[in-house]
Amino acid sequence: MSDVLTPRHALTLRPEQPWFVLSAEQHYSVIASEHPAISHFYSFNVAQTASQTMAVPDGCVDILFDCNASSPTGRVCGTTLEARSAELISGHHYFGVRFVPGIIPDFLDLMAEEITDREFSFLDVIPGSRLALEQIVETPLFSRKIELFNRNFTPRLLRKSSASTPGVIQAIHQQRGNIRMEQLEVLTGYSCRTLQRQFRQDTGMSPKAFSRIIRCQSALNTLHQHGSMTSSDLAFDLGFSDQSHFLREFKKLVSTTPLDYQRRIAQEIYDERIRYN
Repeated sequence: MSDVLTPRHALTLRPEQPWFVLSAEQHYSVIASEHPAISHFYSFNVAQTASQTMAVPDGCVDILFDCNASSPTGRVCGTTLEARSAELISGHHYFGVRFVPGIIPDFLDLMAEEITDREFSFLDVIPGSRLALEQIVETPLFSRKIELFNRNFTPRLLRKSSASTPGVIQAIHQQRGNIRMEQLEVLTGYSCRTLQRQFRQDTGMSPKAFSRIIRCQSALNTLHQHGSMTSSDLAFDLGFSDQSHFLREFKKLVSTTPLDYQRRIAQEIYDERIRYN
């Protein structure tokens, strides 16, 4: 058994929740984490005019705090497997912690397979966390929220994983999700059956499901970096067998077509909404 380590390549692919960014009033603030298992922290106010927000698969566990003064809450969200609605309340302020894809925090009183595609009350799955929750939601400063979270939870963050899982995560990232089980068997030296069992035990997903998610996130990152790109070029770039397969997959995981997505992020000036602190 070994500690879960963050693949270096994973740090170049920031897990995206684009509909969260687009629902923000003015700015969506992001601060990178110094802890290798946390991708980043984020903070935003939901616009009064925001329509229904979607969550897309990113392979991450998120802890999301609703800092509304009259009814503050916290919830632990496992990655979705397809696009689905996310409950964000107009006018409320949110603070979030997004873990690196494939990481399940050890302080959660949950098995990895219990959290995928599900949400839980923060207080229900993190024993003895009420005081920390109250302190985090009450302070108005983004940096102070991060400080409080780190103080209370990072000492209990890394859980043990099977020996094969870090290598599988790294290989999937390096190939941007375009990898087969036979290749993973060769790279790790483990059988397909062992890889499947250990990976699901550690991440709550199969290698195939995780690869599908990373492929989707790679598509989003490519669209953000290059702006305009044809669906056929993007499908080829990500190793899809044909354009129609890519379009079906993108629609399931992002809830719109690549062309409509490109139009939306251009109209909303997506990159200018994100403020890196």
